[in-house]
Amino acid sequence: MRRYDLITPEGTKDYLFEECALKRIVETKTRQLFKSMGYSRLITPNLEFYDVYNLNSRYFPQEELCKLTDNKGRLVVLRPDSTVPIARVVATRLKEAMLPLRLYYTQPVYQFAPSLKGKSTEINQTGIELIGSGSKMADIEVISMALSVLSSVGEKIAENVNFSVNYSLELGDVRIFRELMHRLNATPAQKEEIRSLIEAKNYPALNDILDKIGEHKITNALKKLPTLFGGEEVFERAEEIFQDARIAEILENMRELYHTVCDMNEKGNIIIDLGLVNKTDYYTGLVIKGYLEGYGEEVLSGGRYDKLLSEFGYDIPAVGMAVNVDAVANVIAKKYTPKITAPDILIVAEKGCEALAVKKAVVLRESGLCVEHFLETDFDLAQDYARTRNIKKLILISSEREQEVCIA
Repeated sequence: MRRYDLITPEGTKDYLFEECALKRIVETKTRQLFKSMGYSRLITPNLEFYDVYNLNSRYFPQEELCKLTDNKGRLVVLRPDSTVPIARVVATRLKEAMLPLRLYYTQPVYQFAPSLKGKSTEINQTGIELIGSGSKMADIEVISMALSVLSSVGEKIAENVNFSVNYSLELGDVRIFRELMHRLNATPAQKEEIRSLIEAKNYPALNDILDKIGEHKITNALKKLPTLFGGEEVFERAEEIFQDARIAEILENMRELYHTVCDMNEKGNIIIDLGLVNKTDYYTGLVIKGYLEGYGEEVLSGGRYDKLLSEFGYDIPAVGMAVNVDAVANVIAKKYTPKITAPDILIVAEKGCEALAVKKAVVLRESGLCVEHFLETDFDLAQDYARTRNIKKLILISSEREQEVCIA
């Protein structure tokens, strides 16, 4: 029987020193942004009861959930996303709170894909939820936060370290896809396959499945949906394809939002993508995806989910977005490697002077210094160790005196 005691499960990894420092940089920068716009932190458990994700709408297929049982035999899951449990918290413990609620989180999520294909099972995320408003301004606030995250990736990473990373933000609206699918005579399995192929922009396979369903106005529109991405010209092309009053209204709202976002973001990297259809289908309108140069997948995603909280008995609208901390750290790592700083002082204690050494270290740390203990008593070995670790000062504690030595 093969043992797995020296490796991690597929889709997970150990993070070493510089990697941890990069993740901390991303988390700190995003937390500062969130707090600067009035968001308060909320933490939910890594473990949730299976029922939290087994809602009427079945947003998460059970085969993609990491399931366990507790000591009472009840089914629990490792949290596959943060939005659903936050909806649970708001609908229960925060139901009487003043709206809107501005919440942020920094925590891992666990997602099992049928085939990992190099993707992570454990994803470190940070994000925001703006709950209790269905206004255009709420959408704009979340989009502005997404742009702030994307544009600030390389700013003030460390002292005298600044660099720029090209980015883009895609805007879509799932209501167009939903309108078309509602009118399509197809099985739920076929509709999910169509959604997946549109998301992947797999034109040949999409055309094949739609041809099997039949040639008519809806299938022709669905074939063209993933091609509708770009700038202002997308709206004109879409109006020619979708001869429908309801879709025309959605497109007009999107056009207004697009112009507003372009006015906010002078770099001009805003893209309209009408084929933006997320697998997580609790989204009810706006959807966004953010990309950074040097990373092949989105590093940020989100949208409007006006019906999710009603699943928990609290019918209020909401919008939010999540940042893949690991992905952003991966992008930063290509341009910057954090330095693991050495302690300021190394303390060596002669035999019998250990307590004095600890007291001395406490005083020095209270003044803001990083102090390490040498674990042997040999002073010469301590000096060699300090040189190797690039520690500039060494203090010898003996029963008679304290001796400071600067290490060359």
